[in-house]
Amino acid sequence: MSASSDPVLDRRRRMARLAAAGRRSGYLLYLLSLAVFAAGLLLGFNDALASVAAAALIAGSVVLAPAIIIGYGVRAADRADREDSW
Repeated sequence: MSASSDPVLDRRRRMARLAAAGRRSGYLLYLLSLAVFAAGLLLGFNDALASVAAAALIAGSVVLAPAIIIGYGVRAADRADREDSW
């Protein structure tokens, strides 16, 4: 059975791509939060800057946490498959 016709491996690859996109998005949201916070320090905070910084930080956490966990799961499954093939 080839890897391209194995539905488990196909799903694992999709989950790996989803996890990578989630990590990238989460870290970008953290970067946005940091940039807005720095702008607030330089320009003076107002409600809009504080709200954007907090929302980006929360959204980054919500996106990043599951992406990291899914990524660990995919890597563990790949490692288990490699060990079983010996």
